[in-house]
Amino acid sequence: MTSHSLLRSLARPNLYVCARCTFRALKPQNFAVKRWISKQHLAKKAIAAEGWKQKAYKVRAGDEKSMLTILEERGLVQTTTGGRHKLESYMTNTRVGAYVGIDPTAASLHLGHLLPLMSIFWMYIHGYHVVSLLGGATSKIGDPTDRLTTRTREISSIRTANMTRMHYQLKNLWQNVEAYAKKYEFHKEWAWHRELVNNNTWWNKLPMLEVLQILGPGMRLGSMLARDTVKNKMSKGDGMSYAEFSYPLMQAWDWWYMFHTKGIHMQIGGSDQYGNITAGIDAIKYITSHHPDPIVRKEARDIGEPMGFTVPLLTTASGQKFGKSAGNAIWLDLEEMSSYDLYGHLLRTSDADVAKYLKMFTFMPLEQIDALVKEHMQSPSQRKAQHKLAQELIELVHGPEEARAAESQHILINRPGYVPIQTPGDSHVFVEGKEIELKKKPEFNLELPRSLICKKHIGNILMAVGLVESRSEGQRLVNSGGAYIAGSSGDKMEAMNDGHVSWHKIHNWLPEDTQKYLIHDDLLMFRKSKHNVRIVKVVSDEDYVLSSQEYPGMDPVWRDEVLEAMLLKHSITDAEKKAIDKIYAEGEWLHTKEEVGAAMDKADSSTP
Repeated sequence: MTSHSLLRSLARPNLYVCARCTFRALKPQNFAVKRWISKQHLAKKAIAAEGWKQKAYKVRAGDEKSMLTILEERGLVQTTTGGRHKLESYMTNTRVGAYVGIDPTAASLHLGHLLPLMSIFWMYIHGYHVVSLLGGATSKIGDPTDRLTTRTREISSIRTANMTRMHYQLKNLWQNVEAYAKKYEFHKEWAWHRELVNNNTWWNKLPMLEVLQILGPGMRLGSMLARDTVKNKMSKGDGMSYAEFSYPLMQAWDWWYMFHTKGIHMQIGGSDQYGNITAGIDAIKYITSHHPDPIVRKEARDIGEPMGFTVPLLTTASGQKFGKSAGNAIWLDLEEMSSYDLYGHLLRTSDADVAKYLKMFTFMPLEQIDALVKEHMQSPSQRKAQHKLAQELIELVHGPEEARAAESQHILINRPGYVPIQTPGDSHVFVEGKEIELKKKPEFNLELPRSLICKKHIGNILMAVGLVESRSEGQRLVNSGGAYIAGSSGDKMEAMNDGHVSWHKIHNWLPEDTQKYLIHDDLLMFRKSKHNVRIVKVVSDEDYVLSSQEYPGMDPVWRDEVLEAMLLKHSITDAEKKAIDKIYAEGEWLHTKEEVGAAMDKADSSTP
């Protein structure tokens, strides 16, 4: 009896099987992905592991502070999961991985985002593996935590723009962190490891069926419905959608994915994220015990135990909250808030808060902070601690050049009395012996059309620059003596061309009087209170309209009139234009002649 060919199926004699498939089936399979690792890499890894053991020994012996203690002393820990002692021991003995998640629901990070990020900044410069997670997928749903109203659904293009801008903000922020750390002798080591990832990476290719099969059975409805966020939004708010209800599931899966693939043991979040953190811990423990693949279960058990903590809510000593939802967010994007404006905001920090913020938002040693605050309290009016806070935080967020520029501009604008400003041909000024390099003019905050400055009431201008909400509020501000314009000192209003800045109280003057304060014919500076300053670049009406900008209170009819005038201007010939210019010139000459004649007649009549 002839033997059957390997290429012929025994059950179906007439069916031939591909030879390649047959030999592949007979060959022992090895699904492990091979990755070549050099001996040099293994040696570095061994040195890093030994260094961590020695560091842990010093912490246990009391010779060094634990990572958790360092974070607590900086005011960056509020609530821990699993008990403080357990978390401290875990962070001491294990080079854990930690992450902070941020949903790009706005175009910029704000100061509230920086608080949990400071925790992973500190962990990073102490050798931990850290991840800043950008929630490109979860932002499409929106975290409902502590909200009574559903978030406004943004169109796809805006979400994409926000995500892109925030990605580059985080990227630049991490570069500044490494440079800022060197200032305080934290030099980068081989074992330092940081990542910036977007959860779109896995959600865009993850079947929801897989999430429901693996995690769904462990997410019990009873515990999910019992959460305060769900109960409050359903009973006091506008109700909760299934998408919002599923947000904790998505956040839990994010952590599980990074836990299993990157070894991320810890989640750090704001004070409102404790419920989501504990839900993520429960989810990871459930998947570790019930995943259908025994290999995955073993890998997850070998990684360790998930833990986490929250940071305090960013508030002032009076209890005022900071953030986007509170309407007083301090933005960290230069397009949303200039470094000068950020400097001014930080300079208004109260004496009761400045020490706390120096600990939270800088790498300054605690001893230096204590000494600075002690020196500050000897003469609080000089606000030395607030100036240091502004300089350090701007250096951390935007880099040392922006910090120096913001400080220089603040000195330029806010120093009482005369302060030299840049004049043509100069490149430096000196304030109290300190050399300050300046540009030709202070950097402007916004542009406004010349017709507004020269023809509109001062109340309209104050509204346009953003110092008041309405013309009537601007009028009240002027009447109360709370509005200022940069100009020469003294009672006589003169053009500010003497190379100095002083603040002149705004009175109820004629619209054309405002232009007397123009600096170099195209710059104005307004102030309300001590540090609320607006620097305005005055441009032609045509340039303003073509830039597609709109200022508060702008009349759309004015824009249409400017456009019509531009169309007419470009439709006439050069000869017609010269004729029109001649008519205008003659009209101005006649008007001037009439004024001079009237003045002479008045002088003659008054002569005895």
